[in-house]
Amino acid sequence: MDFARRYRVRPGSCVELSGANADDMAGYSKDHKTERQLKQVLSRLDEIQRLLYAEKKHALLIVLQGLDTSGKDGTIRHVMSGVSPEGCQVSAFKAPTEEERAHDFLWRVHKAAPRLGDIGIFNRSHYEDVLVVRVHNLVPKDVWSRRYDEINQFEKFLTENGTVILKFYLHISKKEQKKRLESRIHDASKNWKLSADDFKERTYWNQYQAAYEDALAKCSTERCPWFIIPANHKWFRNLAVSQIVLKTLESLNMKYPLPAGNIEKLRLK
Repeated sequence: MDFARRYRVRPGSCVELSGANADDMAGYSKDHKTERQLKQVLSRLDEIQRLLYAEKKHALLIVLQGLDTSGKDGTIRHVMSGVSPEGCQVSAFKAPTEEERAHDFLWRVHKAAPRLGDIGIFNRSHYEDVLVVRVHNLVPKDVWSRRYDEINQFEKFLTENGTVILKFYLHISKKEQKKRLESRIHDASKNWKLSADDFKERTYWNQYQAAYEDALAKCSTERCPWFIIPANHKWFRNLAVSQIVLKTLESLNMKYPLPAGNIEKLRLK
């Protein structure tokens, strides 16, 4: 299954999230065969991350966006479970600090971009500045509407300097979000995740859908694509994301660098 082709937002296309099936499983079932395939993918990811780290010609930036309970934390926890933390960094972008507000909106994001050889994961990202900022009217429309082009230019700059960018929108249904929020109420082990803001933000569902549709349509490019990942089924979300990440890294045709000096002359004493 070519998950990248199936879920990629084609540049210049119109996005209608109401027509995207959050329950889609692409013909897969949650069975031993699928679990085995996911384990194989994660094992291969571990191998190819070492190659990425050794070669240091590329960096990988994974952007995760989605509504509350869509599974950003879970995706990071499962998909990146096998990689070395030495070459992987997760950055979360919440309300900007006073220092961050004193700079342009991309300043804090650029600082967190991964070094060559590393994998960087953004749990929420610079896209918050055309999402929550838009929905809650935190800045005028003429300000946030310019940011689509600014984001595209920023991402183009990163790719021209060796960073591969994959952007995943974790798509859940409103019914599934309700189920997950209720589980946080009734499950004592999940109570800590509860936030009044989550319930408040749910009342803006339609506004967020419209904001995401614009962001996905305007900022999915050939070099920096968006993928709309069906996320009602957590196991399938993990499989789809991990496959796309793996295939992208494999397409780089990386090689281990040659050793410095003549290793044949090295002798242990």
